[in-house]
Amino acid sequence: MSAPNKSYDPVEVEALKPEEIARMRDAALAAFAAAGDLEALREAKVAHTGDRSPLALANREIGALPPQAKADAGKRVGGARGEVSRALKAREKELEAERDARVLVEEAVDVSLPYDRVQPGARHPLTTLSERIEDVFVAMGYEVAEGPEAEAEWFNFDALNFEPDHPARAMQDTFFVRPGEGRGADGPDAESGIVLRTHTSPVQIRSLLDREPPVYVVCPGRVYRTDELDATHTPVFHQVELLAVDEGLTMADLKGTLDHMVQSLFGEGMRTRLRPNYFPFTEPSAEMDMECYVCRGASVGNPDRPCRTCGSEGWIELGGCGMVNPRVLVACGVDPEKYSGFAFGFGIERMLMFRHNVEDMRDMVEGDVRFTRPFGMEI
Repeated sequence: MSAPNKSYDPVEVEALKPEEIARMRDAALAAFAAAGDLEALREAKVAHTGDRSPLALANREIGALPPQAKADAGKRVGGARGEVSRALKAREKELEAERDARVLVEEAVDVSLPYDRVQPGARHPLTTLSERIEDVFVAMGYEVAEGPEAEAEWFNFDALNFEPDHPARAMQDTFFVRPGEGRGADGPDAESGIVLRTHTSPVQIRSLLDREPPVYVVCPGRVYRTDELDATHTPVFHQVELLAVDEGLTMADLKGTLDHMVQSLFGEGMRTRLRPNYFPFTEPSAEMDMECYVCRGASVGNPDRPCRTCGSEGWIELGGCGMVNPRVLVACGVDPEKYSGFAFGFGIERMLMFRHNVEDMRDMVEGDVRFTRPFGMEI
């Protein structure tokens, strides 16, 4: 039996030649030295020590060598990888020390300075928007009028032509402070219940009683209804209503006023439209829509451009309006044969949602400064 043949030359693999191993090692060391921060060093680490790095691939080639050549190749590759690993750790320590020293300088805090523990707040956007709306109408010659929030039922319902059995008077719709027996009474001095006003229209009644026509008033304020608090409803919200009573006023005057208001608040070129509706205190009555400020009507009939804001209808409902019902004028002592008027109203919260893409009305009432601060301190 012959002895094992140990005299043949081992197979040479290009990646395992000494000069090639040295080249891979030197490339890794140069990459580590050139890394200027820890992020760059992490990238160099993956490139030169990862599973797909040149030295890792060379290490896999050792298995293809004859037994006589494996030991020598393993020493060369292992030695190179050890040098690379030690150089990586040393460079990592250097960069960490540089980072820590830089942080101490850049993020230094002078603890001797006084610190204001109360963070700056911001005006609530509802206040800002309400005042902006007032400015639009004051510039047109209107007067800002206010009234009590706990209101006599006569002002809130009777003078506005709400019948004694109108559903809006029910306890499930209205907060009653003191129920009364004077529903349907003939004047403000009659015994009447006290309610938290459900709209700012009572301010219009008080304005007509306190002033001689012509009357041009805008009435912003807080109102109350027995709604559940959710993303689009709240039991306490804000309304702004407008009343104009003068000789010869028509629906054309109402439409022109609405157009001016919408363009002042949402931009030039915004259109409005009126849809027939019913309200006890106006006749004729209408629902006012404005053109969608997002798609400007381009989504209508266009499945390629859907609009979530208007539901691809091209219009957004804003509020109710109409010519003042003659019965309301008579209740306030105004001659309906001589004077006519128009009125409209809408919710300020809803206007804020439209203007600033606020999705949840609860954000407006929770008092979180993270909601109000982005609106700034506009005065």
